[in-house]
Order: sequence, then C-alpha cells, then structure tokens
Amino acid sequence: MSTSTITPDLAADQPALPPRILSKTRPFYWSVRREIWENRSIYIAPAAIAAVVLVGLLIGAIRLPHKAVLMFSALDPARQAETAAIPYGIAAFAVMLTAFIVAFFYCLGTLQGERRDRTILFWKSLPVSDLTTVLAKATIPLVILPLVTFVVIVVTLLAMLVASLAILPASGLPAALLWSAFPLPQTPLVLLYILACVSLWLAPIWGWLLLISGWARRAPILWAVGPPLALSVFERLAFNTSYLWSLLNYRLTGALSESFAVKVDAKGQIQADLHHLDPMKFLSSPGLWIGLVVAAALFAAVVWQRRYRTPI
Repeated sequence: MSTSTITPDLAADQPALPPRILSKTRPFYWSVRREIWENRSIYIAPAAIAAVVLVGLLIGAIRLPHKAVLMFSALDPARQAETAAIPYGIAAFAVMLTAFIVAFFYCLGTLQGERRDRTILFWKSLPVSDLTTVLAKATIPLVILPLVTFVVIVVTLLAMLVASLAILPASGLPAALLWSAFPLPQTPLVLLYILACVSLWLAPIWGWLLLISGWARRAPILWAVGPPLALSVFERLAFNTSYLWSLLNYRLTGALSESFAVKVDAKGQIQADLHHLDPMKFLSSPGLWIGLVVAAALFAAVVWQRRYRTPI
C-alpha cells in the first residue's frame, strides 16, 4: 500500500478542530494599537516638547546670573521651595498643553482622514463594529494620551533632578534644592490624579470634535470652533451677556478648580489650592456628570454617524 493511499485515510480519521473563538476585546485591543501606529505624534510630540523644555531649563540653570542666586538665597525657606518648584511646573504644563493640542487635532482628523483617503472602505470590510472603532478612537484622548503624558512628565522631572546634582553646586546653590521641592512618593500620585480629572472633564470636548470630524467634508477646525465662538459673540452683542463663553471657559479650565480645594488670595479672588486634593468635591460636581452624559450622547451620535459615512 502506498503512502498516497494511507494519508487521506489518516486525515479522515482525525477529529475536526473546533473553530477558534476570538476574545470579544481583541478587536478593540488591535483597533487601539492601530490608532497608535498610525498617529505617532501621540507619543513623539510630548516627548519632543519635554526634551526641548528640559534642555532650555538646563541651559538657563547653567547661565543663571550670580545676582539671581543671591536674591534666591535671601528668601525664606517657604518662598525658596515655591520658587524651586517653578521649573517643574513649567515642564509639566508644557507637556500637558502639547498633549491637549495633539488630542485636539487627532480627534478632528481621525474620522475625516479615513473618509478622505478612502480607507474607511477597508476598515468597514473587517469584522470590527463601528462601536469598537469609535471607542478605540475615543480611548486615545481619554486614556492613552494621559498615560503617555504621565510617563513623559515623570521622566522629565527625574532628569531635572539628576541634572541638578551637577548644575546647582556650580551656581552656588545646594544640590538637594530641587529634591526638596519634588516629594517623590507624592508628586506622581498628584500628577496622575490631575490627568485623570482633566481627562474625564474634557470628555465632551473630545466627543464634539469626533462628531465634527465624521461630519465635515473639509476644514473641520472651522466647524468645530467657529459656531461656539460665533454664538458667544452674538450673545454678547445681542443681549450683553456671556453665559455661553463662561460655559465654554468652565468646561476647558474647570477641572482644576473642581478637583482641588479652593483658597482666597489677598485680593479676595478664589483660586484652586494645588496642595490639597479634593476628590469628593470633583466626584460630586454636577459639571462632571453633566459633561459625561453629554459625552456619552456625542459618542453615540458618532457611532451612528459612522455607520452611514462614505468616502469624501
């Protein structure tokens, strides 16, 4: 009996393999990875800005005038700690602002881009639902970018601390000066708390931008920014009020005032006290929950809209 007559019989006797069941989260996981692969600015832009700020601060510390060193040494310990924390704040703010700009343009271009280059036809041919696709795109500004920002800021601040050991003594300042303004166990937790609060607070902004990205045929930034600004100007001119502008400003900048305790300065103005976290105040804020409900409605509209979108 030849081998050719035995092989079919053996193959017929083997039991059929059961169909492979894919995890329900696997399409979402690969959709998120696709967004990261296709949009490298998600991690390149914050890292590049952090490097520029870090180099600038280090050069500035090396060229620090002797007069400024004397003025700093004359301050009381509390003022010295506040002044030493300024470079940290500059570096963190620059990276966070860059992440916001990246998220802004990512949300504006992600759905329009796949319609413009006609890749939407390819992605719709895959067994990936519109809900999974939209959730993956929403995950970038809500989760991925805050995590990238957190890592970049922490690495940048640690690099500043290490560099200060060599730079500050050359300027006549104690090497541990910046270390006293950077409590290692506390600062990363506060930073993570801030990023989480800001991410949740800005959720309706990302939902609005995604909706405009999927709807506009061209110039989505004009459709996203123009109507709110035009309505604000119209309200001001027609009724001499600024409720809409105050609402927009509250949505863009209200995360810090709602997530921290408040204090009154010497002029009687209420400001956020960044030294005292207040998570219960943030979680009980009506602005948070109203914003999340609006964001959920906008994301649902984006899913429905993408179902009927065609190439531009």
